[in-house]
Amino acid sequence: MDLSVKYMGLDLKSPIIVGSSGLTNSVEKVKELESFGAGAVVLKSLFEEQIHFEADAAGKQNDYDYPEAIDYIKSYAKDNTINAYLKLIEDCKKETKIPIIASLNCVTTGQWLEFAKKMENAGADAIELNVSLLPSDSEKTSAENEKVYFTIAEQVKKVVKIPVALKMSHYSAGLLNLIKTLSWTKNVDAFVLFNRYYNPDIDINTMKITSSGVFSTEGDLAASLRWVAILSNQIETPISATTGVHSGEDVIKQLLAGAQTVQVVSAIYKHGSSFVKTMLDDVQEWMKKQNKKSIEDFRGLVSYKNVHNAVAFERVQFMKYFGGIE
Repeated sequence: MDLSVKYMGLDLKSPIIVGSSGLTNSVEKVKELESFGAGAVVLKSLFEEQIHFEADAAGKQNDYDYPEAIDYIKSYAKDNTINAYLKLIEDCKKETKIPIIASLNCVTTGQWLEFAKKMENAGADAIELNVSLLPSDSEKTSAENEKVYFTIAEQVKKVVKIPVALKMSHYSAGLLNLIKTLSWTKNVDAFVLFNRYYNPDIDINTMKITSSGVFSTEGDLAASLRWVAILSNQIETPISATTGVHSGEDVIKQLLAGAQTVQVVSAIYKHGSSFVKTMLDDVQEWMKKQNKKSIEDFRGLVSYKNVHNAVAFERVQFMKYFGGIE
C-alpha cells in the first residue's frame, strides 16, 4: 500500500505527523519517530512568551548599576534560547530524511518575526504558526480578534519563502468564512485544525486552579473531524487534522473526511514511539480490505460534499437521537 502524501508541497512517506511537543525536542527522539514511519515532525514550539520571560528573568537575577549590562544579559539570554532551537533544526536536518517543521507559538505581532527567517536559514522545511487566540477580552470584537491571524500570517510570509501552516482555534462566530478568507490571501499554505488549549479545573479542597488534563482523549476527535469534513471541499489549502487521534481508525476517519495529514501527540505519549507503526499498520490493513492502493484513493470520500447525509456534519441538536430515552 502506498502511504505517501503531499503536504504543503512536501513529500511525506506517511500521513502521520508527530505534533509539536516534548516528543520532538531532541534529535534522538525525532530519529526514533522517523524509524517507526512518521511522515514528518513539528518540533517543540518556540514560545514568544518564553523568550521574553527568560530574557527578563536573566536580567533580574543580576543587580547591576548600569542599564547597558542588563540589556546585554537579556539579549544574551534571548539569543541563547533562539540559537539552541536553531541548532535543533540543523541537527535534525543532518540526521534525518523526513521534513522538519519548525513551530512558533505566538499571540502578538512583534520582534519574534525575525525568528521565522532564522528558522528558514537553519534549514526548516516549513513553519507552523501556533496562534493561541482565546477571545476573552470583552473590549475586542470578533473581527479585531481574528485580524491577528491575518496580520501574523502576512508578516511571516513577507520574510520567508518556505511553506507556512497556521494552527488555529475553533473559536469564531463564522469559522468557515474565516478560514476561507484566510485561504484566499495565499499567506497560509496549510491549516492545522485545531489548537489544543490548556483546560483549567478547580481543586475544591485547596481552592486553586489546576489542569483538567494534558492529554487529549478519543472523544476529542469529533470537533476537528466535523470541520475537516465541512472545509476540505471548500478550500484548496491542505488541512492537517489534530487532537483526539488515538488509533489507526482515527487516522482513517480524518483522511476520509478530507485531511491531507493527521497530527498525533497524546497517543504516542501513552504508548511510545512505536505506536506510529501500529497506527500505520492498521491503516494499511484497512486499505487492503477496501482495495485502496493509495491514500488519494479514499481521501475525502466522506467529506461534506461527498456523502448523501451531509447535514449530519452540521447537526448540533442531538435530542432527535436521545429524545426517547427516559
